[in-house]
Amino acid sequence: MSGRALTLYPAIDLRGGYAVRLERGDPSRETCYDADPVARARAFVAAGARALHVVDLDGAFGTGENQGALRAICASVDVPVQTGGGIRSAADVDARFDAGARQVVIGTLLAERPSDARAIVETFGERIVAGIDARGDRVATRGWLADAGASRDDLVRTVAAWGVRRIVYTEIARDGTGAGYDVAALAHVASLAPLRVTASGGARTLDDLRALRDGTPENVDAAIVGRALYEGTLDLEDALAELTR
Repeated sequence: MSGRALTLYPAIDLRGGYAVRLERGDPSRETCYDADPVARARAFVAAGARALHVVDLDGAFGTGENQGALRAICASVDVPVQTGGGIRSAADVDARFDAGARQVVIGTLLAERPSDARAIVETFGERIVAGIDARGDRVATRGWLADAGASRDDLVRTVAAWGVRRIVYTEIARDGTGAGYDVAALAHVASLAPLRVTASGGARTLDDLRALRDGTPENVDAAIVGRALYEGTLDLEDALAELTR
């Protein structure tokens, strides 16, 4: 498996119009990095990023929205933008596409209103990505503040049956900690269904990305990186040079 390519998605998490990072999704453990997330997006693209991952944390927590910032980011870069956070209806999906996003990640809807989520998948096809966020084998929703009462493994199999082609999988205990990806959990999730998997949560160094590449099946073909880029423990240009083709 060594040597295969990964698509890297630099992350921009929006809260109150700022680019921030949370530890384990806890809104009380926030670090604010940028008052100008558009400049950050441009810097990532200038360093070679071929796609961006933008999350509306206010939308996820139900405390507001960052639609204007998302629209400005999409207008300022020439790479695909994938976005999630606070998607509760087909109208929300339409609004994200209208803002310029290429793909929309739905999470809470998958567990709380599966019939609505399935209809969205059937309507928009591969432009919809399933966001599955878990503590161990239990799915969390609403910005990770609620236990969905759902099995991670069952949900992965369910969305695959709906026709979802890609999931973003986050092990919440690793997110924002710099402890590395949960490679064993990602390998397990990737074995459950014929899906492409984007890894999220825990990257700190280039070694973490190498471990992900070398320790998971080929359908784990993308990774989201956040805090490590903001704090300088991972150089985006170096990572892109080694891990993309």
